[in-house]
Order: sequence, then C-alpha cells, then structure tokens
Amino acid sequence: MVSLVGEGGAAAASAASGLTAWGWLLVALPLAGAALLLLGGRATNSFGPLLATGLSWASFALGAAILVAMLGQDPAERAAHLDLYEWIPAGGFELSAGMLIDPLSISFVLLVTFVGSLIHVYSLGYMEHDPDKRRFFAYLNLFVAAMLLLVLADSYLLLFVGWEGVGLASYLLIGFWNHKPAYATAANKAFVVNRVGDIGMALAIALIFATFGAVDFATVNAGVPDASTAALTAIGLLLLLGACGKSAQFPLQSWLGDAMAGPTPVSALIHAATMVTAGVYLIVRSHAIFDASPDARLVVAIVGAITLVYGAVVGCAKDDIKKALAASTMSQIGYMMLAAGLGPVGYAFAIFHLITHGFFKAGMFLGAGSVMHGMNDQVDMRRFGALSGAMKITWITFGLGWLAILGVPPFAGFWSKDKIIEAAFIGEGWQPWVFGLTALLGAGVTAFYMSRLFLMTFHGKARWTDDVHPHESPATMTVPMIILAVGSAALGLVMVLLDFPAWLEPVLGHHEHEHPVLPIPVIMGATLVVVAIGLALAWFRYVKESVPTTAPKGSLLTRAAREDLYQDQINSGFFQWPGILLTRSLNYADKAGVDGALSGLAAGIGGSSSALRKVQNGFARSYALTMLAGVVVFLGALWVIN
Repeated sequence: MVSLVGEGGAAAASAASGLTAWGWLLVALPLAGAALLLLGGRATNSFGPLLATGLSWASFALGAAILVAMLGQDPAERAAHLDLYEWIPAGGFELSAGMLIDPLSISFVLLVTFVGSLIHVYSLGYMEHDPDKRRFFAYLNLFVAAMLLLVLADSYLLLFVGWEGVGLASYLLIGFWNHKPAYATAANKAFVVNRVGDIGMALAIALIFATFGAVDFATVNAGVPDASTAALTAIGLLLLLGACGKSAQFPLQSWLGDAMAGPTPVSALIHAATMVTAGVYLIVRSHAIFDASPDARLVVAIVGAITLVYGAVVGCAKDDIKKALAASTMSQIGYMMLAAGLGPVGYAFAIFHLITHGFFKAGMFLGAGSVMHGMNDQVDMRRFGALSGAMKITWITFGLGWLAILGVPPFAGFWSKDKIIEAAFIGEGWQPWVFGLTALLGAGVTAFYMSRLFLMTFHGKARWTDDVHPHESPATMTVPMIILAVGSAALGLVMVLLDFPAWLEPVLGHHEHEHPVLPIPVIMGATLVVVAIGLALAWFRYVKESVPTTAPKGSLLTRAAREDLYQDQINSGFFQWPGILLTRSLNYADKAGVDGALSGLAAGIGGSSSALRKVQNGFARSYALTMLAGVVVFLGALWVIN
C-alpha cells in the first residue's frame, strides 16, 4: 500500500488491478491519434478527424468504466497506483513512471475526455472547410493526451511532462492560423508568459527533491510533517507561480485574452474547461504541502481574490464576445484559487466549481462560436442584438450557461460558486471579512458583465450590418451545445445529491463542517440580491436603453479595463524594456569590453608587425645604415656609462 496523503488524509493506494490496470490507455489512445495524424500526413485527411474524435470518446468510455468500478469499492480502497516502467535510474535516485488513479484524478479524466470529446464533435462542423483540419484534430488529441498525463501522473516530474505537453499543444492551437501575424504573436505571448510560470514549477520540483529526496507524491506527502516550514513555504510559493502561469492568475494573466485568437473550439477546450484548471489541480493535489505552510496558502487565497475581481472588471468593458468570456474564465478560476487557498474547508469546493464551470463555460464558448458562424465571423457584440429569434438553439443553450454562471438556483453555478462564497466567510480575524466580501462583490459584478454579454448578443434591437444574415449552426455544432447546456442546468444538483465533497475525502481527508462568520441564509440571500442588482443594471443599460454600435469613450476605469487594466503596458515597462536594455548593455559590454580588448590586442600586434616588416625592404644600404645606427647607439651607451 502506498500512502497518498499526509496527516489528516484517509486513503492509501493499492496496486492497480482490473480496469485500472488498463489506465495507461487513457493517455495512449489520444496520443496514438495525434501521432498517426501528424505522421500519416495527407493520407489521413479523409478519416483523420473522425478517428481523432473516436479515440477521444474511447478514452472517455474507459474513464467512465473505471469510475463505475471505483464506485463499487469501499471509499478507502478507491485509490490505485499503476506502475508503468522504470523511468529515471540515476545513482541513488530512482523514479518510475506511474499513474495515480483516485477520485481526484478520475474526476479530471471524465471532465477532460467528456468535454474534450464534445468539442471534437463540434469541431467537425466548425472546421469542416478548413484545409488543415487534420492537423487541428491532431493537436486536439495531443492536448487531451497531455492533459490526461498531467492529472494521472504519480509524481511531480511526470506531471511536469504533461504540464509542458499542455503548454506545447496550447501554443500550437492558439497559433493554428499563424498566417495572420496577430495570431502568431498571441501564441508567442502565451508561450513566453507560461514559461515564466514553468520556471517556478521547475524550481519547485528541484526544491522538493532537495527537501524530500524524491519527487513522487507518496514520498513527498509522507515527508511533509518532518520538513521545515520555510522549505514548505518556498515550495508552495513556487508551485503557485507555476499555477499562475498555466491558470492565467495575477500577475501572469495577460496571455489569456490574446489566446482567443485561436479557433473557438480551442477557446472552449483549453481556455475554459481544461488547461486553465491545471493550476487549481496542482494546488489541490499538493494540499499536504499547503496545509503545512499557512503563509503560502494565504498567498494562494490573495492571488485568487485579486484575480476574480480583476477578471470581472475587465469583463465589464470588453465588446469582443470571446474576450469577454476569457475575462470571465480568469475571474472564475480566481474563485477556484480562492477556495483552494482557504485550505481544507475549500479544496473540495474548488474542484466542485471547476467541474461545473467546465460545462457551462465550454457551452458558452461553443455558443459564441455558433454566433460567429451565423454572423460572418463577427465578434463585436455591439453589432449583434436580437439573435434570439434567428438562433433559438444557441440562445437557449447559451442562456442556460448564463444562468449557471450567475448562480441562479437551481442551476449548476448556484451549488458550486455559492459554496465558495460561503467558505470564504469562514475563518478568524480579517480574512473571512475580506475574502468573503470580495467573493460576494465578484458575484454581483459577474452578474452584470455576463448579463451584459447575453443581452447585447441575443436581446435588444438588431444592430447587424446589411451583409449579415444570422442563421442557426448545423447539428454537429448544436448537439454538443445542448449536452453541455443540460450539464449547466443539472450537474450541480446531481453532484450535491451524490455528496461530491465526500467523494474526494479519500484524497483530501475528512474535514468537519465549520460555521461562517455570518449565518448561511444571510450569505445566500446577500448573494442572490447582488446577482439580481447586477442583472437589473445590465437590463436597463443594454435592453431598455439603445446600445451604440461604436463604443463610447467611457470612464477612466472603463478605458483602463478595455486595455486589460494596462497589464501589457506594466509588463512592458517593468519587465520587457528593462530586460531588453539589460540584454543590450551586456551585449555592448561583451563586444566593447571582452571582444574589444582581445581585438585591440590583436590589432596592436598586427600593426607593430606591419611597421617592423617595412624595415625589411631588401636594400643593402638600408641594412648598412641600420648596422651603423646600432654601432653608434652602442658606443654612445658606453660613453654615457663611462
């Protein structure tokens, strides 16, 4: 038996058997699809997209079968360890590649494969006429494989392999249409910002090895009680840096809005449902470290609180439908980070909201793609309006996602996001008031900007241009939207009835219920009131009043929000240009100093040689004169000495 958790944990991992012994196929199936489509070239054009879609569904089917088998086991026996092969034998250090199949990882497996497979189906219609769709589906399969490796890895090092694979797939998909310079720039930006976070991740793994002598979860979790608080805090902060890069959290959030340059299915798969949740998974999977380092956990909560407000403010000012949804994703991931930073009281709720968010946000991103499909690829919401009549399926499915993210009962977000708000009011001193009120304020602002997006798009007066004729999308696009909409409506209640926090107890341990500083009915009532206020403000502003097709100047805050609160300018001023100046200075010092000194010495020797060479001119009279001068100098020296 291999221990999975530190103190307070409740489970141990046994050797994989039965269906879990086939867990390696979860990663192998989509990875094989990516390899076949990339290496097979044009020969796979005719069947490649369908094959990639089928392999993704096969991975989901295996994950669902493992889940059913896991439900039939005693909770204490639901964690299995699958040892694959000896990976790194280096002196006294040995690390095997293995998979950890437990309630936490299988929850992510089902989210990634189910939502990912629906997006594969959606892409069959969305990318139907793209000449490079085979390559697109290969990248989708590569992403699914990398994300599954990330969540199934049994060590930080193997997790890092999946972590980098996800980053690579994200880069390839964001820049898929790289013939457009802006799209290529967006892919590069995402790659560079993520590399900053990856440095933190790499340093964290190095410090984990220095502290515990191993990097597998079992050994690390078992060694946490004996490690120093300073080392654990440093590890926690470095892990948080990695999480901030991958999950677009403050201060590494600047790439997410630009990432909307990729095809809409990419936005739904990577930047709504899966990749941006990798940071939340990392924090929760490392809960033993954060439980033993309260300072690092507090920083996680602070980062989440800042980001949820930051994303909400930016979302209020965006007119690009996909960028508004991206800002919303940033804010909702902030809620999850806040919950994870609250510790044992919030870990399960962070994953709860992560799963419900994956459904309703992916559904809304696919809905945005459907709107673009019917509006000649326009993304400016000021040129939409009154689409509810022309695109009824898109309107209804998007509307269910909208109600879910607002937290309107009984839709999914009500059960998950409200639990985070409730948990934020738990604690002592200033923390419950600051975090609780921040989460409550975020709910009101979320209601405003998401209602703004929904009402500007589907209601009010039509503001289309004459060349646009809105129409509904084909079934390959609408069916996945309908399925995700059903999840948006019912998934939260289903997870409550199944007691999702108890499902995660074998990984996270049992935690007794704590009471917030305000009565729960008061918190729920206040949340519904601020949501209603936000919705009402959006209704009066964007339905009762006319919406100008050109954005007005707006207030100072509005103008700042349109520029992402000047995050790019701050990064450029404080990091990019100082880095460029430092690089240029070092380059100049190298050329003028090191290379200049060596070049000057060589030039001096060469010049002296040239001057001396002129003396050897081949004339006897010159040599005789030189000899005479030498004799005169010699005699003069003797005369002086004597």
